[in-house]
Amino acid sequence: MQKDSEIDKEQLITIGIPCFNAENTIERAIQSALNQDWLNIEVIIVDDFSTDGSCQIIKKIISQDPRARLIIHDDNKGPGAVRGRILSEAKGEFVAFFDDDDESFPERISEQIKLLITYEERTGNNLIACYASGIRRYPNGYTKLLPAIGSRCRGIPYGPSVADYLLYYHRRRGWFYGSGTPTCALLARHSTFSTAGGFDPKLRRVEDVDFAVRLALMNGHFIGTKKRLFVQYTTNTSDKTPEVNLEAEQNLVRKYRDYLIKSKRFNYAYNWPRLRFYHFKKQYIKMFIVFINLFIRYPLSSTRHILTTGSNRLLHEFKINR
Repeated sequence: MQKDSEIDKEQLITIGIPCFNAENTIERAIQSALNQDWLNIEVIIVDDFSTDGSCQIIKKIISQDPRARLIIHDDNKGPGAVRGRILSEAKGEFVAFFDDDDESFPERISEQIKLLITYEERTGNNLIACYASGIRRYPNGYTKLLPAIGSRCRGIPYGPSVADYLLYYHRRRGWFYGSGTPTCALLARHSTFSTAGGFDPKLRRVEDVDFAVRLALMNGHFIGTKKRLFVQYTTNTSDKTPEVNLEAEQNLVRKYRDYLIKSKRFNYAYNWPRLRFYHFKKQYIKMFIVFINLFIRYPLSSTRHILTTGSNRLLHEFKINR
């Protein structure tokens, strides 16, 4: 087991924060980055053509701290392009992503690096994505725990089986998939991002899933901290509607069409998001029709999927709306 003293704490770490119309939350996110107990950091904030006061707030916060800098886009390019810009500007050996409406605890970077380096030393693997466990807080006071992928059980998720889970929810026994692969919880070596091709600039949603799928198809490993290291505060924006989510999820499935056809799961992966969409829109007859069609073609997968996720989803929605 590697000791903390063996980790080069002088190594530069990049923290990337995408920002768009976050004037009410961006200060908290930046301060949590600057307050990390890993002292040798650079903080890169990319504002994606905000129309509120975000840029003015950012400039004021970072004016006295040379570790942070702001890049302003002259048009709105979307999350995939923003994260790609951060990677192109990053000088650190490791890159971590914070969201503009989240708050990371001071030990987040040091805990993730310690876990990642220990895993590298123990296994010899060098394509590793490390996710932090966290907490999600809703306006009504409801709190949902966000355990990281790979943070429980004996088996560490890796390889194409992770892509199968992300694309059509095929779960491998003994693996813990936690809260998936959100970029807001991610830290990895810069070389890992480069090897996997970074983030697709054309994607405005699910760019995090797309990156993880590509990494998985390259036999990447997915590990996570047991310790909860950030708080995610829910916000409602125009890019989080059921319509936008449906389009993004189906575009992602189209991107991996050949792989999914080979796996005989393209139809399943493409139509399951429609089931969620009709649920959110309360169009239950259409939802039932989609499920019946999936059940006829994939009886075991669809039954297992609905039994595993359905009750948890309903309970979650009840707690959100109570």
